Amino acid sequence: MTQTSSPLPAPEQDILIIGGGHNGLVCAAYLAAAGLSVTVLEARDVVGGAAVTEEFHPGFRNSAASYTVSLLNPKVIADLELARHGLKVVERKIGNFLPLEDGYLLAGDELTKSETAKFSQRDAERLDEFNDRLEAIADVLRDLVLETPPNLPEGGLLKALPDMFRALEVGGKLNRLDLTAKRDLIELFSKSAGDWLDGWFESAPIKALLGFDGIVGNYASPYSPGSAYVLLHHVFGEVNGKKGAWGHAIGGMGAITQAMARCCEERGVKIVTGAKVEEVLVRNGYAAGARTVDGQVFAAKHVVSNLNPSLLFNQLIDGETLPDDFRDRMRRYRNGSGTFRMNVALSELPSFTCLPGEGDHLTAGIIIAPSLEYMEEAYFDARRTGWSKEPIVEMLIPSTLDDSLAPAGQHVASLFCQHVEPELPDGRSWDDHREEVADLMIETVDKWAPGFKASVLGRQIHSPLDLERKFGLIGGDIFHGALSLDQLFSARPVLGHGDHRTPIKALYQCGSGTHPGGGVTGAPGHNAAREILRDLGR
Repeated sequence: MTQTSSPLPAPEQDILIIGGGHNGLVCAAYLAAAGLSVTVLEARDVVGGAAVTEEFHPGFRNSAASYTVSLLNPKVIADLELARHGLKVVERKIGNFLPLEDGYLLAGDELTKSETAKFSQRDAERLDEFNDRLEAIADVLRDLVLETPPNLPEGGLLKALPDMFRALEVGGKLNRLDLTAKRDLIELFSKSAGDWLDGWFESAPIKALLGFDGIVGNYASPYSPGSAYVLLHHVFGEVNGKKGAWGHAIGGMGAITQAMARCCEERGVKIVTGAKVEEVLVRNGYAAGARTVDGQVFAAKHVVSNLNPSLLFNQLIDGETLPDDFRDRMRRYRNGSGTFRMNVALSELPSFTCLPGEGDHLTAGIIIAPSLEYMEEAYFDARRTGWSKEPIVEMLIPSTLDDSLAPAGQHVASLFCQHVEPELPDGRSWDDHREEVADLMIETVDKWAPGFKASVLGRQIHSPLDLERKFGLIGGDIFHGALSLDQLFSARPVLGHGDHRTPIKALYQCGSGTHPGGGVTGAPGHNAAREILRDLGR
C-alpha cells in the first residue's frame, strides 16, 4: 500500500465516515446538523456495527453482539431525539441475579442490602457508604465523558495553550472531590477490583456480584491491577434518568442504531451499506477519501474513522505516512476481551435450582460466577488451555421484557461468556473449536438450571474470531482496545492523539478506541464531532 499520488475525484462530501456503528452515526448526525454534507460507509448490509438485532433462528431475534443498555449518554439521546425516532428503553425488574450453591443473591435498589444481609450483616451495613463513595467519583467522571482530554502536542507554548486550559478545567472538576474521594480515585485507577472489594466486604457473594463488572470485556483476573477502573467504567450509566440502572431497548440493540440512522437520514446524511473500505487515501499528508474493496473511490475533504485503531492504522493506512513512534505504538495497541458471545432460542424459560420457576429474577442480568476466586481460576485456566473449563457466563433473557423477540410462549437468551483466549495457542483456530466451546457454555448454564440445554432450539455463536471478522472487533475486543491506564483518557489510543485527531491531517477518529472508551455510549462520536466542528470554525 502506498500513499496516493494520482489525482482523485473532486470531493463529493465534506465528511466521509468509515464505519456505521453507533459512534459513527452519532458523529454523522451532529456534523450534518451543523450543515456539513456527510456520507457514512458501512461494510455490512445493515448499519449499527456491533449494536444490531438479527434473526438467528426462524421467528427468534436478538441483539447480535452488544446486548444491554446503560451507558448510552443522555445528551446524545436528547440531541438526536432518539425517542422520537422510535427508541424505547425499559428497566430490568431486578438488576442482577447471582445463583449460588447454597442460595442466591438478588440486586437492585434497596433489595441489594437485604439480600446481602443473608450472608453478612456487616457487608449489608457497609453498602450505603460503598455506593456513596463510588457514586461521588462516578459523578465527576460522568462530567468528563463528554470532554475532550487535554493533549500533549509538540510545537511550542502557543500550540499547547488550548490543552493547558483544558487540563486546568479537568483539574477543576477533579478538585471537587474531597480528600477521601481523591484517595479512592487513585486506588480505583491503580488497584485490582478484587483488592478494592476485599477491603470493603467479607462475604463472597457481594464481592462476586460487584466484581463481575471489573472483568466484563476485560481479559484479566479480578485481581489484575487496573481492573478496579473497569468496574468504575460500568457504573457511569443510567436508564431513563436513573443512575446505575441497566435496561433493554425494545427490539434489541438494533433499535438504538436504527433510531440513530433515522435521525441521520432526516438531517441529510447519506448512508452507504455493503461498502467495505480497504484503504484510506492519503495525499500530501492529508486524508482525501477512501477506496472500497470493489474499487469504488469516495473523495472527501475530511475523513473520520469509527474503526478500532488497530484496524485503521495497521491495515487501512500506509505505515510510511505515519510517524515512526506512533506507528510502532499502534502495532502494540492492546486488544482482546476474552469474550465468546452467543444467542439461544428457547422453548421455555430456565428454572434455576436455587430459585425455581418463573419470576422477576429472570429479567435480571444472571451472573454465573459465584466468587472472585471462580473468576480468577477461569482466567488462568483460559491462559493455560485456550478457554476456561468453568467459564463465566452472564445470561440475559430479554424476551421477558420484550415479546417482539420470540414467538408466544418461547424466549431468547443472550450469553456473554468469558474467559477465552482471543487467539488460541498452538496454532489452533476458533473455526475448529467454536461448536465445542458453545456446547460448554450451554452446559455451564445447565448445571445451575437443569433442563436449559434441552430447551435450546437454535443458537448463534460468535467466537473472538467471528467478532473480529463480522464486526471489526480486533481479537474480539468489545471496547476497541483494553481499558488500561496506558490506553485511557489523553492516552487513548496513544498519548498526543487523545483529542480525536491523528498524525494525518484531515483524518479523525470517533470510535470506542478514543475517550471515553467502550460500551454503547455515543460519547466518542459526540466528542469527535465537536472537535471537527472546532477545526472547521463552526
